[in-house]
Amino acid sequence: MYKVLKIKWISALFLLPLAAGAQGIDEVLQSVGQHNKVLQALQSNAEAAKLEARTSNSLGDFSVQYSPFFMPDVHGVSSSELVVSQGFDFPTLYGARHKSNRLRGEAIDWQYAASRRDVLLQAKLLCLDLVRLNREQALLAERSRNADELLAFFEQRLAAGDASAIEVNKVQMERMAVRAEVAQNNAAHRAAVQSLLALNGNMPLELGFDEYPPAEPPRDYDALLDRVLPADAALLAADALSRAAAQEVSVNRQQWLPKLEIGYRRNTSLDEASHGFLAGVSLPLFSNRREVKIARAQSAASSLQLEDARLQAEARLQSQYNEVQQLREAMQAYDLALMRRTLDLLREAVLGGQMSSTDYYVEADAVYRNMQAFMVLECQYHKVLAELYKNEL
Repeated sequence: MYKVLKIKWISALFLLPLAAGAQGIDEVLQSVGQHNKVLQALQSNAEAAKLEARTSNSLGDFSVQYSPFFMPDVHGVSSSELVVSQGFDFPTLYGARHKSNRLRGEAIDWQYAASRRDVLLQAKLLCLDLVRLNREQALLAERSRNADELLAFFEQRLAAGDASAIEVNKVQMERMAVRAEVAQNNAAHRAAVQSLLALNGNMPLELGFDEYPPAEPPRDYDALLDRVLPADAALLAADALSRAAAQEVSVNRQQWLPKLEIGYRRNTSLDEASHGFLAGVSLPLFSNRREVKIARAQSAASSLQLEDARLQAEARLQSQYNEVQQLREAMQAYDLALMRRTLDLLREAVLGGQMSSTDYYVEADAVYRNMQAFMVLECQYHKVLAELYKNEL
């Protein structure tokens, strides 16, 4: 049995009752964040990338060399040499690389946050579609009940000779049209549920919500800009990458510093042994050519990419802000209470014999189409709001 619920800020619509134990939209998003396979893979890749960066800044391999020497008139080893050494970069280079790796790790974290945000936004948009489809299903159920009652009424009148076969056929055609719309609604509903389950890693979900989540429409663009842009995960990732690229210039400048090697050496010759230390310096005169220029070019590219991302985000935000205002104005143009009263009056008129079934369905269909158009606008309005505040998911 469907219930009539009141929309708080506009009027009333027929809605489906919530299923017992159904999860709300926030609970569904929390489940998707835990079970989504793409996010699990991205998280593992992010951990691997950060470990790889830390590994690249560690000491090189420990080296041990042993050389035995032989002489024709000596039985066994006549002399030998043992060298144990460790090579490392100039100490300041490790600090510079550590800072660069920290910035790249920050960028990796923000890139994962942006991917997680996008997956959760996709799931939320599907949930909003389900709210609209549930409401449309309730409205179609009302139309179907109404058509069944009118068909029984006109069949009685036809039997009594007070109605024509054309009127009965008109009612039957309305029932056919409503059933076709119900089938389309069910198909769209199943597709949305399957897509949502796929995002949830095919883990079960208890879906039954038919209320849109509360969302405060933005009143001032500047305030919206200050709220959204500083929290944009994609911009924060681009900013971290830009800072990491700038730090990479400092790293490559220090690549010209000498590489050092220290160690222990032991030489033996018959009954004598000598001990000593090994110290070496490697000057990168050729291996580091043009590395600084490459790093500077990459840093400039990262800065430009960051600026472009910021401009694109501002343009997208401005467009969505304008769309929200336009959708809100369009929704306020609909008087659902008036449409509901009109449907009641039309029903009374046709049952009272003051209106033919043909005229009734022409008028009633226009009202129902307007109600469904409002549902589409309402869903789109909440979708744009969800995109505006996607970084808060």
